[in-house]
Amino acid sequence: MPDEATTTSGTDIVPDRSLPAGAADIQIAAPGPEDAAEIHALIAACPPLDTNSLYANLIQCTHFADSCAVARMGGKVVGWISGHRPPEKDDTYFLWQVAVHPDARGKSLPKRMLGNILARQAQGGISWLETSITRTNDASWGLFRSVSGWLSAPLREEPWFDRQTHFGGQHDTEFLVTIGPFEAPAASG
Repeated sequence: MPDEATTTSGTDIVPDRSLPAGAADIQIAAPGPEDAAEIHALIAACPPLDTNSLYANLIQCTHFADSCAVARMGGKVVGWISGHRPPEKDDTYFLWQVAVHPDARGKSLPKRMLGNILARQAQGGISWLETSITRTNDASWGLFRSVSGWLSAPLREEPWFDRQTHFGGQHDTEFLVTIGPFEAPAASG
């Protein structure tokens, strides 16, 4: 993972010299319940992301903290990834949402947060990444094509949740994107 910082105990602590300027000032770790309100506000400030309830973000920050990451710059939440292992897919990480504050863009945060998550002992054994993306979300397509190259693993896509069948015409079709297999980073504390 060439543009990642070294991780120890799930926290980004030793910056890699190849990181963009200012990226070393960002700390990445598992979230806690005290982060939920800031995470909720960050997601709301990052259209076209769907907002969930603040309560859902609290559950993510507690029940799913080991599979989520929060990035802080100057003590302020500037990045968020939520995800989980789908039932009956022990080798897969489903990345639900990525949000990066405009002040923290261009610092490789999505890949750094994902690398932090995948290197955690709690996420050991993951060799597949899944996410869903609407066709018009160019930023997410760009990110996941980049992640595919970063992990040296192929990217596949297929329609998953259909606009009419699943969303009643109220949301664009979501495509299931699968990257893998890949070798995850070494697990840390």
